[in-house]
Amino acid sequence: MLPTRPITLDDTDRQLIALLQINARESVANLARALGIARTTVNSRLARLEKAQVITGYGVRLGPGLLDGGLQAYVGIKVQARSGKDVVRRLSAMSQVQQLCTVSGEFDYVAWLRTDSPEQLDQLLDQIGGVDGVEKTTTSIILSNKVDRR
Repeated sequence: MLPTRPITLDDTDRQLIALLQINARESVANLARALGIARTTVNSRLARLEKAQVITGYGVRLGPGLLDGGLQAYVGIKVQARSGKDVVRRLSAMSQVQQLCTVSGEFDYVAWLRTDSPEQLDQLLDQIGGVDGVEKTTTSIILSNKVDRR
């Protein structure tokens, strides 16, 4: 369901979104207080932003404690012509693939992977490399996270 016309965000919308990015579970009362507007106004703005698909969901960010002992990596993936749809379908079925993006440049896709160990990462990379249509992969293991604005 796409909006019928593009939505225009004002400063209050942007501030509301920024507050929700910090804490998506913040109460409407606290959001209203921080923005200096009525709770009903916050509710109507949230409904409008959700309807226009500016806000498409609310999620959970996992803390670094959960990720300790785990391994994260980015993988650039180059695919053969006309095989992108099948490659995406196969990678989507792999639970360790946290995100898959189409990109410009040397690679067609970049995948963000999360595994529990180097051995699991190695097995996953073998699986990805074995997908029909995958020509080449290049892996970068994430050593530390310096900025995270998700």
